[in-house]
Amino acid sequence: MTHADRLPWVEARARAAAAGRLLSSEDVSLEDGLGRVLRADLTATLDIPHYASAAMDGWAVAGDGPWKLVSGFPLRPGLAIPIVTGGAFPVSGDRVIRSELAHVVDGLLVADQAESRDHVRPAAEEAQAGEVLVTAGTRLSPAHLALAAAATVDQLTVAVRPRVGFVFTGDEVVLSGVPAAGQVRDSFGVTLPAILAALGAQIGGSLRIGDVRDATMAALRDTDADLIVTTGGTGGSAADHLRRALEELDAKLLVAGIAARPGGPTLLGRLPDGKLVLGLAGNPLAAMLGLLSLIDPLLAGFTGRVLPEPPVIPVPDSVRRHPELTRLVPVRATLEEVTWTGSAMMRGLAAADAVLVVPPEGDATVIRLPWG
Repeated sequence: MTHADRLPWVEARARAAAAGRLLSSEDVSLEDGLGRVLRADLTATLDIPHYASAAMDGWAVAGDGPWKLVSGFPLRPGLAIPIVTGGAFPVSGDRVIRSELAHVVDGLLVADQAESRDHVRPAAEEAQAGEVLVTAGTRLSPAHLALAAAATVDQLTVAVRPRVGFVFTGDEVVLSGVPAAGQVRDSFGVTLPAILAALGAQIGGSLRIGDVRDATMAALRDTDADLIVTTGGTGGSAADHLRRALEELDAKLLVAGIAARPGGPTLLGRLPDGKLVLGLAGNPLAAMLGLLSLIDPLLAGFTGRVLPEPPVIPVPDSVRRHPELTRLVPVRATLEEVTWTGSAMMRGLAAADAVLVVPPEGDATVIRLPWG
């Protein structure tokens, strides 16, 4: 692969968005809905709230005061009943007097001062029955689930989660202990599945293979998943077999590489059976930035999630550009570029809050870190 084969970052991301085939849907309970993607609009089954209620603790009153305290309905002019926040407000009532703004003397409620607010929450103040509350394509947050509960919805129609399998390559990778010279500790085995799970994927199995062409081909062929994420082997050296394995398996290369740094060797291919292969570089930071570039649009294609446009900002004066390539720059919340951002380093990304996508010309795009 030559640098000329690499796609601009925006185009690579668009191809990733178009790559995933839309999966089917299923119904889940509210307890299982967090992080899932809605496939049918969430609508209110009744008015929210479905009755008029008190917005404060105090007394519901009718007419002018002072009011005689009573214990039940109907509430006629000159009467008051105690009421708590959320309690049903009587149809015949006029307003709620807050408990701290009135006092009771000899069975009469006397207001200490006048108020302009009635402290009553009318029925359907938040939503009317049949109103769309959350649109299809939304990834469900805890607030969405609380809203669904308020709407008395017990089942949600959501997208089936894409199955992701992992193929970790590298003769030099060790899983524990102190690596010898020429060896490195595994940076991907625990992090990548956790990131994909947090983004809404169903995590499948993982394989660890050496830098062997036949083993690479077998792993790609035999892994049962909608998406296979691989690490290492994306270059062109004698130890890099992923591209040649994809070619021999008659895969279609959708993204041969990204005209970006770090993460340029990131690739995306489709096998003849429909499985997608996201090939990440072997260096940790390059792999993570390649993943962050393409994984959100990839998963959105499988689930029908509507991706919001990432924020676009002027490039800060403190962030330098590359004259030809897009720079993927880990930054703090202040948009200050962090240090330790070599392609094999993770210290900088661990200190970052976001990634700035800085093209050779024009504004930068802000990518939030999924664990931020």
